[in-house]
Amino acid sequence: MCRLFGLHAGPGPVRATFWLLDAPDSLSAQSRREPDGAGIGTFDANGRAHVAKQPLAAWEDHAFAREARVLKSTTFLAHVRYASTGAHTMVNTHPFEQDGRLFAHNGAFGDLGRLNQRLAGLGVADLVHGQTDSERLFALITAESRRAGGDVGQGITRAIRWVAEELPVFSLNFIVTTATDLWAVRYPATHELHVLERKPAAGAEPAPLDARSARIHAHSRDLSRFAHVLIATEPMDPNPGWRPMGPGEMVHVDPDLAVTATFPFPEAPAHPLTLADLDPSAAASQKP
Repeated sequence: MCRLFGLHAGPGPVRATFWLLDAPDSLSAQSRREPDGAGIGTFDANGRAHVAKQPLAAWEDHAFAREARVLKSTTFLAHVRYASTGAHTMVNTHPFEQDGRLFAHNGAFGDLGRLNQRLAGLGVADLVHGQTDSERLFALITAESRRAGGDVGQGITRAIRWVAEELPVFSLNFIVTTATDLWAVRYPATHELHVLERKPAAGAEPAPLDARSARIHAHSRDLSRFAHVLIATEPMDPNPGWRPMGPGEMVHVDPDLAVTATFPFPEAPAHPLTLADLDPSAAASQKP
């Protein structure tokens, strides 16, 4: 299953170090669960998006994901991919960038032909460069955000409502970031997504952020002194403040770290999919 990680550090940029393959299990176990791509998205002081990513097919060198990457940004978006659609190529590797925003997705849905027609009708087919369902979902969100005058939350709501009504859906969990805002969606209940609002640590020597999952590790000494918000596929430390997002929940984190949760989507997709409905490769990519 793909791993998602989003971090909003507040109004000022901070330094953070990332490893995208930091699992403590054995090399023999890792060899059976190596990912198909890994990437990190950030924003510079002028608000421009930057993405460092690499397709990690089994025959490629995994040094990109295993080596420490020190980055500075107000928001961070990391993704480790297990492919459900599309080859192990750069254009299919997350995060994706469109209109100065970054996007990463964990899930699967069907009838991409119908979605391609929708994108063509909205005039955004040129935003899609690869074969993934994820990039197409992002293009739909981008199109609806444009139609909403740049309101990303409204664009997400319109896009997911259309997909939920018109396409067969297994999971649509994703994170969208800009230099100032972060949005996260869990839809429907298929996969979990978790939120942590982390306050500055108390004490003379406050503890730095040190968040680890089975595949993503983020460390930041800067964030010992500042509040921040984390979004992740699974809780990444023992902090009891982690909470699972509800099915159908959209979380928005604004520039001042105010967190707003809404439930703007249908309770369930009109055409739900199960693992048994997916082709073998897609089903394998969606297992925890």
